[in-house]
Amino acid sequence: MGRVEGKVAIVTGGASDPGLGRTTALRLAEEGAKVVVTDIDLAGAEKTAADIEAAGGEARAFHQDVVIESRWQEIIAETESAFGQLDVLVNNAGIEVLMPVSEMTLADWNRQIEVNLTSVFLGCKYGMEAMRRSGGGSIVNLSSVAGLIGLQTCVAYGAAKGGVRLMTKSIALEGAADEIRCNSVHPGVIWTNMQKRATGAAEASEVNVSPARVPLGRAGTPKDIADAILYLASDEANYVTGAEIVVDAGMTAQ
Repeated sequence: MGRVEGKVAIVTGGASDPGLGRTTALRLAEEGAKVVVTDIDLAGAEKTAADIEAAGGEARAFHQDVVIESRWQEIIAETESAFGQLDVLVNNAGIEVLMPVSEMTLADWNRQIEVNLTSVFLGCKYGMEAMRRSGGGSIVNLSSVAGLIGLQTCVAYGAAKGGVRLMTKSIALEGAADEIRCNSVHPGVIWTNMQKRATGAAEASEVNVSPARVPLGRAGTPKDIADAILYLASDEANYVTGAEIVVDAGMTAQ
């Protein structure tokens, strides 16, 4: 029996390879979940779903721009139509707008907040409605170490991720009466396509992971985050809500 056997999960931002969403979708399916993979990159989402099915799992892939409210309603309806319920929602989709505040335009700011914070609000709002119909569930929101501490060039990104952290706690309180748990995950330096773009590094060994910055002295992998999400999605975490799970090799312990 898998750790999330019989559960139905939506994972947003599930196309990028290497990426947190794709790895999470694969990991949940490996442990028995039926997975709906969404992304603005439909071909990439379809590849993730196809890989799940090739491994013996069940999956669907849909195009989704996570800032469009009506599309959230459609994705929830498609999920319930295909699998009958929703038990797990992973709000993973996001972008990074990294620049000094002096160079940032209002449009830059608004785009960052819209994609990384407003989309999580929409996911929680409509995901909770479906989970009430299912008798409860688990929402996992992807934040960041940038949502816990200040980082240079992360003015908008950090504000969005800090907002996700506190929104998660309020959602946890609102959902508790309906057995809906909500927790946030805070990755540190994880080797993904987003990390490549942010650092300009061609491979993980080129990223600054000196012990002065990252105490364990190495970059993490998407599986490190997917395993934390799997725990929160599973019944092993049935008494965990409103928590922030930090997976950062000790960055924020300093």
